[in-house]
Amino acid sequence: MAWVVERHGARGTRYRGGYRDPDGRLRSAGTFSTRRDALRAANREEQKVLAGAWHDTTLGEVTFHDYVRGEWLPNKHVEASTRAAYISYLNKHFYPYFGQRKLNRISPSLVQDWVTEAKGAGLSPRSIRKYHVMLSSIFARAVKDRVLVHNPCDHTELPKVITRKARTLTPDEYTRLLAAIPEQHRLMVETLIEAGLRWGELIALKPRHIDFLRRSLTVEETIVEVSKKHSPTGQRYLVKPYPKDNEPRSFGVRQAWLDAIAQHIQTNHIGHDDLLFATRAGTPISRNTFRTRIWLPSVKTSGIDFPVRVHDLRHAHASWLLAGGADLASVMERMGHSQIQTTQKYLHTLPDTDQRNLDALTRIQNRGDS
Repeated sequence: MAWVVERHGARGTRYRGGYRDPDGRLRSAGTFSTRRDALRAANREEQKVLAGAWHDTTLGEVTFHDYVRGEWLPNKHVEASTRAAYISYLNKHFYPYFGQRKLNRISPSLVQDWVTEAKGAGLSPRSIRKYHVMLSSIFARAVKDRVLVHNPCDHTELPKVITRKARTLTPDEYTRLLAAIPEQHRLMVETLIEAGLRWGELIALKPRHIDFLRRSLTVEETIVEVSKKHSPTGQRYLVKPYPKDNEPRSFGVRQAWLDAIAQHIQTNHIGHDDLLFATRAGTPISRNTFRTRIWLPSVKTSGIDFPVRVHDLRHAHASWLLAGGADLASVMERMGHSQIQTTQKYLHTLPDTDQRNLDALTRIQNRGDS
């Protein structure tokens, strides 16, 4: 039951409303000039306690940095690579802006200001949306912990992501690009187009993943490269036992590629559990190093007139399969996609697809006129 405590002082008589919080601790509803106002305030707080809607406003006095470091991050049950990415995002985007602010002082308008400034600084709309999801999850956890009453990320106006139609590398362009790749890296690039692998899956390949008799390849590991200072283990490369969808996938490969791989293994004395493609020291190849030292110069030398990423070879693999008549479901399994919609985006992406459609229409129409 709420109560009132009467206090006499130099300024006259004052009345403080009192009640108990959900844990039974004594709480003050404030000090007032009349008994009636004090009791009314205490009753309001007591009703919130009884309704389960009471909130301890003092909890929100914790800073964003301290809450994230002490509560949110330690309780995120994610893979080491994801945790390392979170730490990087926090250090780069969130701690400088929100770090020393108290959680209960971070308003929706402040979050909106962060979005506006990030866009003005050149951060892409897609990246802003990704980081905003993470920021919102921090505040959502604070609401669940009853540190905050509302999530200040709710109803943020985010920049629109304009999806541009990606250009797919054609077989002719790929041939020119492959010719520009230094010979010692050529088989690795051929493997990307042969199997449609993600980079982490490619550099994790070992001879034991290849079945030469059944002419198949099994993807069961992936390697993630992170900054050492953000890595929970202090290691630059983190090996994950399974790729993205958490279960190995096997698919067929062509004999010509198998022959080239067999020769590569024999020539370089690669052991059964060694990396197929590695540095001279036997360590995983850095994606960024390969991109800057090998890939970009080769793209320039090839004369291809649009930006081509290493990951675009995976896109080309799927597009070529579908353009060649492969069924959607089998390509989905081969690529390791969890949803058919992801695979569908590779339909009709080759530059000459529309012309082939028109040629087919003409053939059918001419057949009807004859």
